[in-house]
Amino acid sequence: MQIESLRQRLRDLGARPVHEQHLLRLWTRALPLDTTTVRRPEHWLPAEVRAALPGLQAELNGLATLRSAHPGADGSVRLLVDLHDGQAVESVLLPRGGVCVSSQVGCAVGCVFCMTGKSGLLRQVGSAEIVAQVALARAQREVKRVVFMGMGEPSHNLDNVLEAIQLLGTAGGIGHKELVFSTVGDERAFERLPTLAVKPALALSLHTTDAALRAQLLPRAPRIAPEDLVEAAERYARLSGYPIQFQWTLIEGVNDTDAELEGIARLLQGKYAMMNLIPYNTVPALPYRRPDGERAAEMARWLNRRGILTRLRNSAGQDVDGGCGQLRARALDGQATVAVHRRPAAPRLEQENAC
Repeated sequence: MQIESLRQRLRDLGARPVHEQHLLRLWTRALPLDTTTVRRPEHWLPAEVRAALPGLQAELNGLATLRSAHPGADGSVRLLVDLHDGQAVESVLLPRGGVCVSSQVGCAVGCVFCMTGKSGLLRQVGSAEIVAQVALARAQREVKRVVFMGMGEPSHNLDNVLEAIQLLGTAGGIGHKELVFSTVGDERAFERLPTLAVKPALALSLHTTDAALRAQLLPRAPRIAPEDLVEAAERYARLSGYPIQFQWTLIEGVNDTDAELEGIARLLQGKYAMMNLIPYNTVPALPYRRPDGERAAEMARWLNRRGILTRLRNSAGQDVDGGCGQLRARALDGQATVAVHRRPAAPRLEQENAC
């Protein structure tokens, strides 16, 4: 279901814009559609709309349902979420009121270190299904921040993601800078984001300053040079007033070198930006490993000394083997509903955005 088709159905039932906005507000905040107040009693809605509410409520509830929850020691909860057609995606309840949502079932970028891309792109997640993930999260805890960093590449499902962002930033009551659009970099995203009424914050997955290495790590990402990606992000940062968050998944022996540190300093010096170093969430099926904790901390200190605002973050749910795509992979193997093996928790790092 798309948000616009939901709006049209309400209009066809006789809903006026004020009724439409009221019902969308209730849905995005995980409140029953028949919620009433003294100021807006039940008969305030047109009779046909009232009659349709039970069926509409059931349909919206079925867009995203919880299959299993996997709490981590860090306060995060990784969710395996069933969509209406039986496909599954992952969402993450983040510490301090955040939720990380998925925009695709699978992913076409094919990042070699990510489990999500191993199955390729299966289908797009509809705009209403994206919002339904937020509503599902809000039914469990307060949500005041939504990051589009789950399964999929948001710029490859741009219309649906932007439609969801516009609704969450209005009826959904999420502050615009608390909506974080994450991308590997796509010209279409850089063209569209500045035109929006609700301009989200931008997170750019950089991972390396070496164009050749980036092509190996992100084989189907647009071939845009790291220098050009940084410049495009800088233009949007100045326009939106929000610093760009550069995401850098730290992989031992791959992008944790001194040469990469020099490259980061060269590209980000003086930019309206923050660098997030995220030690890799090791996936047993893949050959990559997270670097030594002291090496990661040393890199963050070095960059901060060079004037690059840098935070060392941890991917949420490290202790439940829940890196993006792992829960879904286990579900395909028929294992997702059993208890999750817990590893010893990684050192506690900043975790506001990393999912």
